[in-house]
Amino acid sequence: MTISCHFLPMPKTLKTVLFAFNGCQLLDVAGPSSVFGIANNIADEEIYNVSVVSPFGGLIATSCGVSIATEAPASLAPKAVKTVLVAGGGQATMREAIARPGTRTWLRRCMELAPRFGSVCSGAYILAELGKLDGLRVATHWADCVDLGMRYPSLSVDKNALFIVSGKAWTSAGISTGIDMALAMVEQDTSRRIADKVAKFMVLYARRPGYQSQFSEMLNAQISAGEPFADLISWMETRIAHPIGIATLAHRSGLSERSFYRKFVTAIGQTPAQFILHMRLEKARTLLATDMPLKVIARRTGMSSANHLNLAFERKFGLSPSTFRKIHVGVHD
Repeated sequence: MTISCHFLPMPKTLKTVLFAFNGCQLLDVAGPSSVFGIANNIADEEIYNVSVVSPFGGLIATSCGVSIATEAPASLAPKAVKTVLVAGGGQATMREAIARPGTRTWLRRCMELAPRFGSVCSGAYILAELGKLDGLRVATHWADCVDLGMRYPSLSVDKNALFIVSGKAWTSAGISTGIDMALAMVEQDTSRRIADKVAKFMVLYARRPGYQSQFSEMLNAQISAGEPFADLISWMETRIAHPIGIATLAHRSGLSERSFYRKFVTAIGQTPAQFILHMRLEKARTLLATDMPLKVIARRTGMSSANHLNLAFERKFGLSPSTFRKIHVGVHD
């Protein structure tokens, strides 16, 4: 996915609104707003002026019980808004959030006038209900993909993407992906350098590009594997740049090599060598979102050479790393 298009003008501040409501997900609001606030600190200027708006204003209780202060829609003119993001929540709470005609009118007007609007997690339902996603490819939480597509058949719901940019519309998958999407917005508005510094300050393991799957192969394996392999998989990830032999894996698991191999295949559904290769390629796919040379990516993912990376990547994903990077990221080697 390319995020280098649709650049916004750079006024002194970009008025950014998070639309929240009683019962919304706290991280849907706190994640993106933290990204924008930290970007201000790192840039040492107010790039973003952030407000949280709810249907009536005042304190609202999020789904985890934490209350947050909000403003009423009437306090903010839609023409002032440069970005509006809608948080997600349960179906009943979302329906209630846009039940008032005045709220619906205000939200629609903001989206019509703003250079950018979007949703976090199930907030896509609100955008769809307001008719702002018709004919677009969108993302939402994996648990809602089928239902969202059935309720709004004019949408094309991508069940894999972390976030998707379709013109002015930015939609993201479950909860934490609002952070990934907000970082991409910061990069679009400022520079990759500032976005990377924000991610580093937030102690994120890595910046995840929008095309990365919602489903982590490593996490799925850890969930299904149980002991002793869940901890082993975490250790394997930390050693991904180095050779990982079956003798070492068996020793760390307290098993003979034969017993380890048999139990690993039963638990994971892949041989150790297959699983390690898939881990290396998933890591490589994430690193392709940077401008890192292929030979460096190969080294950081434990591949013997850039040529080895090319061959293995093309077998798994059906295209070369360079082509993948040009199509999804817009970076040319």
